[in-house]
Amino acid sequence: MASLTLKNLPDDFLRALRSAAETDRRSLTQEIIHLVDSALRARDEHLAPRRAEVETQLAAWRKLAGKWQSDVDRQTEAERLMEHRSSGRKVES
Repeated sequence: MASLTLKNLPDDFLRALRSAAETDRRSLTQEIIHLVDSALRARDEHLAPRRAEVETQLAAWRKLAGKWQSDVDRQTEAERLMEHRSSGRKVES
């Protein structure tokens, strides 16, 4: 089994981990594994609906790919697209 070393933990963070481990009757290592595992599972559950949404959209785009026909030649279509492009969003520097 792999191992991991955590360095430079803030004192407050380490105290909170030790307190949680004591409360949950786990070793510090077991508590860290439990917390990281819980966080990763929650993250996956949170992202799952978004992944399904993305897959549905991707399937729709793939179904449409190559099917659209313009009523003008490619050069004219490209020019029309470029004329109607927005300048993009404003970004503060």
